[in-house]
Amino acid sequence: MSKNGSGILRQRPATPWLYLLPSLIVMTIFIVYPGLNTFYLSLRNIDNTSWASTACKAGEACWGVFENYHYALTSTIMQTAFLNNIKWILLMVSGTVAMGLLIAVLADRVRYEAFAKAIIFLPMAISFVGAGVIWKFMYNYDTGQVQIGLLNAIVTSFGGKAVSWLTEPQINTIALIIVGVWMWTGFCMTILAAALKGVPTEILEAARVDGANEWMVFWRIMVPQILPTITVVITTMVINVLKIFDIVYVMTGGNYGTEVIANRLYTEMYKNFQPGRASAIAVVLILVIIPAMIMNIRRFNEQEATR
Repeated sequence: MSKNGSGILRQRPATPWLYLLPSLIVMTIFIVYPGLNTFYLSLRNIDNTSWASTACKAGEACWGVFENYHYALTSTIMQTAFLNNIKWILLMVSGTVAMGLLIAVLADRVRYEAFAKAIIFLPMAISFVGAGVIWKFMYNYDTGQVQIGLLNAIVTSFGGKAVSWLTEPQINTIALIIVGVWMWTGFCMTILAAALKGVPTEILEAARVDGANEWMVFWRIMVPQILPTITVVITTMVINVLKIFDIVYVMTGGNYGTEVIANRLYTEMYKNFQPGRASAIAVVLILVIIPAMIMNIRRFNEQEATR
């Protein structure tokens, strides 16, 4: 601080940076440096000894420093991972937001609202690994007559044939997505329920007096009023789904056509010992997530500006 000619204290230009310095140091050590190092490793070969790939042989195309990105963007297993992540985004995001909004609206109309919401939110208290183990038992398939998996026990009790839920390519990804919906619906419900509480009751009552039924009140008044919050929830869920790992790793390990981007990153790094490929996948994943993050921040800022 310093005084000007009139004796008023003035803040030095560097003072705000002194307050920010600890945070900047922490961000540099734990975010900026690891990010730059990841990009550096993504350009190196498997031995981290040169910029060229050791996979280059006579008569073969050599991609040089970008070979890891070539693998991350064009390999068959990564194409499967991208396709599965798209399935996760379409089904899990729409499922969690729709179920969360539905439960938020219905729970607001019952006397035991707090208890109902607590039950729906309860799966969020379970770790992803724990949820994967629980649902792996639910989906358990036995070749014998006796089925210990709850779903197959129900199916066989009605005379049906037991289904191998986690190994059938037509249904296993959907089975995993159901676990994600079960876990994250409570999160969406909580955020959307808070937004619904902020809708003025006067507007709702006026619409009902004017003859609007509950369906019209919901779509023409409630949804437009909380649309910014719905957008933020959707973009948040897209970011979470793009990073989905635990459920897939615990329940299938990415086998049987259930591979996703984050699980492939782990496999390349810790099973195949390919740090270059893993780093390239990490960079691609970050680039895919950034647009959703920017949209989320913009919507959040717009929502804050209207308050």
